[in-house]
Amino acid sequence: MKILKYTLSILFCNAYRLLRFIPNNDPIMGVMLPYSKQGKWWHAALFAFITMLSFDFITSGIGIWTWATAFTYAGLGLLFHFTYRRIKVVKLKHYMGSGILGVLIFDFVTGVVLGPTMFGMSYLQALIGQIPFTAMHLITVSGFILILTPLLDRAVISNPALEDSTVVSKLKMAVRA
Repeated sequence: MKILKYTLSILFCNAYRLLRFIPNNDPIMGVMLPYSKQGKWWHAALFAFITMLSFDFITSGIGIWTWATAFTYAGLGLLFHFTYRRIKVVKLKHYMGSGILGVLIFDFVTGVVLGPTMFGMSYLQALIGQIPFTAMHLITVSGFILILTPLLDRAVISNPALEDSTVVSKLKMAVRA
């Protein structure tokens, strides 16, 4: 596993989410997608799960909502990993399609299905209330996928200089010098 890359990505996502520019200003999907095409089947799922869990731990505490969102995002990481395995070259159009599908699934599960269960509203109220929320979510995730995902894919995830073994070797050389 690429611990350094995952740790930096988790720190970035949580730091950015702490800024709270606008609702749904969430880079997790845009960061998770490139991880979904590489590594073992559980890497992207674990990234999303830990990111959701750690953010709630820092900000509001761990609760049922944390588990629901963390498992939903982890499930999307699995879905996209197995989807991308069948695609020879994953391109921006694949990321965009996955991001849109991912937002629709995530918002449906967490907003329309779990919202009424947890917050005592009707399913119709949840569905109607979810529409503007999901529209905003689609816009922000699309922006992250257009800007952040390709950059992350090339500069971090596919960068051999950031492999754990390379970084450890450079640190050992620096300590000896």
